[in-house]
Parts: sequence; C-alpha cells; structure tokens
Amino acid sequence: MIDVNVSPSSPRDAQPTIGLIGMGAMGRMYAKYLSEAGWSKINVCDLPSKHADLLRDYADTPNITPLLDGHAVSRSSDFLMYSVEAKFIGDVVREFGPSTKVGAIVAGQTSVKAPEREAFEKYLPEDIHIVSCHSLHGPGVNPVGQPLVLIKHRAPQEALTLVENILNCFRSRYVYLTYEEHDLVTANTQAVTHAAFLSMGTAWSCSLSYPWEQGLYVGGIETAKVNLVHRIYSNAWHVYAGLAILNPSARIQIDQYAKSATELFKLMLSGGSGAVEDEVKLRKRVEWGREVVFGQRSAGKKERRPILLSQEVLDRFSLGKLPSAPQNVYPSPVEVTFGSAPPSKYRPNSHLSLLAMVDCWAHLKINPYEHLALAATPIFRLFLGVAEHLFLSPALLESAIQSALHDSWHRSDDLEFIIAARGWSQCVSFGNFDLYQRRFEDTRAFFEGRFEEAGRLGSEMIKAIMETEIEREEEESE
Repeated sequence: MIDVNVSPSSPRDAQPTIGLIGMGAMGRMYAKYLSEAGWSKINVCDLPSKHADLLRDYADTPNITPLLDGHAVSRSSDFLMYSVEAKFIGDVVREFGPSTKVGAIVAGQTSVKAPEREAFEKYLPEDIHIVSCHSLHGPGVNPVGQPLVLIKHRAPQEALTLVENILNCFRSRYVYLTYEEHDLVTANTQAVTHAAFLSMGTAWSCSLSYPWEQGLYVGGIETAKVNLVHRIYSNAWHVYAGLAILNPSARIQIDQYAKSATELFKLMLSGGSGAVEDEVKLRKRVEWGREVVFGQRSAGKKERRPILLSQEVLDRFSLGKLPSAPQNVYPSPVEVTFGSAPPSKYRPNSHLSLLAMVDCWAHLKINPYEHLALAATPIFRLFLGVAEHLFLSPALLESAIQSALHDSWHRSDDLEFIIAARGWSQCVSFGNFDLYQRRFEDTRAFFEGRFEEAGRLGSEMIKAIMETEIEREEEESE
C-alpha cells in the first residue's frame, strides 16, 4: 500500500506509479507538471498509431515511460487517469478498465462527468477506488491558483488524500464536488460563454471578415471578445462538444442563449425603426436582465471589487489599433447625452452577445457569482467581468442601447451573430458530434494563421486579470 503522505521527494520505490491514458493537450499538460515536480514513475499511452510519437517526444524524459496500450498502463498504475474525449470514455474504459491494478485509484479528466461516472461504475472492478478530477482551465493556462475539482465517489478518505498529494504540484485550488454538482457548475459557468464565443467566430467567418483589422470592434471590452474567440477556436473541438452535447443543463442554456439573442435583435430592429413601444420594450428587457443578474451590485447591497476595473486594462492586448478620435458619435437626428461622461475612445455598438448572455442568465435564474469563487474558468471569469463592466456602467449601457436602436453599421454583424447562435443551438440539440466537429473546424480554418499572436496576447490578458482576481479573493477571505 502506498503511503498517502508520499511526495516527489520520497524514494522512488515508495512513490506511486502514475498512469495517463490519453495524451492529448490535457494529458500532456498533466505529464509535464507531474514530471517536473519529481514524480519518478509515470506511464503514459495514446492510440497505438501515436506510440512512436510518444517515444520520440519523451525520449529525454526518463520519468515518463510511453507504453503500447491502456492495458499495460492500467495494470501497472497505482493512480490512473483517463484523459480522453467524453464521447469515447465509455468505449475506452470498457476496453481497459478490467486490467486496472487491484486497489488502484482511478480518475477521469472529462469535461462532463455523467458519461464518465456511468463508465466507471459499469466497467471498473469493485476493488478499484474512484476519485475523479477536472482542471477547470485549458492546457495553455498556468494552473497555479486555478480551480481543480476533486470528486471522491467510491473511495476512502485515504485515497482522496493520496490524490491530493499527487496533484499538489499544480498548486491549484481544490474544489470538492459530487459528480452531479460538477456537471451543474460547469454548465452554469461554461455553456453560455462557449456559445457566445463560438457564435461570434462563426459570424465573422461567414462574413469573411476580420473586423478588428478594419478598425471595428477594437479596444476595451472588444479586446476580450476578439482574443477569447481566437482562444476557443485554437483548441480542439471536442473540448467544448462534450459539455454542450452530453450535459443536459448545458443544452438548455445554449438554447436559451440563442432565444435571448434572437428576441433582443427583433426588439432592436422594431424599436430602431420608430416603434416607440418596442424601443421601450428593449430598454425594459435589458434593465430587467441587469436587475435580476446584477441587482445587488447595482443597488450597492454587496461590496465586491469589480472583476474588470477599467476597459483600458485590456487595450494593451488588442489585435487591432485604437482610433485616435472619440467615438460617442451618433447619426442625426439622434442625440445622446451621458451627463458629464466624456466622449469614449471606443466606438459604440450593441454588445448583443453580452446583452443576450445576461438575458439568458436572468431567464434561467442563474446567479453567475454563485460559482465564481468556487469553480470559475478564466474565460468565464473574464467574460463575466466584461458583462459586469457594461451593465454596471450607466453611460456604457445607455450607449449600447442607443447604438442597438439607431446605428446601422453593425446591423449585418448582429444578424450573422443571430444566425450563428441559432445554428450552434440547433447543432447541439441534434446531439451529433460529427456535425459539431465539422461546424467547429470550418470556422477554425478561417482563423488559421492568427492563433499564435492572438494566443500570446490572450494568455497575457488572462494572466493580468487573474492576478488581480487572486489578490481580490485573498483580500476578501481575510
């Protein structure tokens, strides 16, 4: 029996053998951090066709040993992690689960846990412990301080302690959930944000336009939108497909997001064409969403430092160049006064993706702050900060409403966004992974060649925001 208090500094014979089945981006990230920490017995495998690549890639890493298949990894590992696509977890565990070493601890790194739980309970022998996990961030994000979910499902406390000690090298923040809680939390913190960015990317792809290269959607909160769209599409499609298709809560939220975006866009069109009643309806609906989601904040009932302190924080990460002239200009006969607020250097637009996100949360009675400290991904945290900044700034929100009603320059972009959002919702409702993959990769191809610069800027942007967020949470916990 492995000592639960074992550490990377323990003698090699006293250390557990760690197994990783699946060496995609997340599997490789885990292998990297575990190896660098000093764990000396790490066995890994992927598809047989990739075995030669693993041998080459880890030839100079003596504590990582590529084995031919999951049977070899399973029967040798004291702690075994499946890092495979959610849609394949059942087939993979059925194949290799019976070979699991007696008394071993098994985990899964899938983004949606219902299929994983079913596979583990069905195919793993009864003498196997189940302590699953999920790092709530992508492979390119520094794991320090990020939430790492641990699920003690079928195991004694000693097994959980051993897993904690093995994963301490990530310096992540442990979040203890059940399988059911995990899927609800991940749906609430990821489904709508993913839908928003997937839709934005598809809209730009269908328009055959990179608007930030033409001076549109540049600077401020637009920077977050553009960089995060690139970040989403730079990853593998299955990272998002499993959550969207296999998590029932996520499917409901994605459907509502498309519905919210469509209904808001219709009100923009009718209100902007002179229908005063619909203009009032749009304003009331946006204000209703603000009150439901941000009511305590806007009423000053809850003291909490905003996630995004100012739009200017994001300017240095912009892919496009900011205009030199102020942008609070509306075509005659519309005149908008924002009190003493100076003209903005950011060109006003409808921010339809953000209005729809808050409207969706309001309709589904989701409080985005409830899971913020618990298990928020960096992308969710940043996009919530952007929405918070928009909705809690009276001048900025009024600017968005006025632009939605009276500006025509972004109308075609908003239309493409609506079509894209409804298309993604329909795709998810079909439950078809092949269709999801094709839709994702068609859009991804449009951004090919731009991922390197956007990825660098996006990582720096997330790092800057996360540093201030970690400071805030530490201050508020004191």
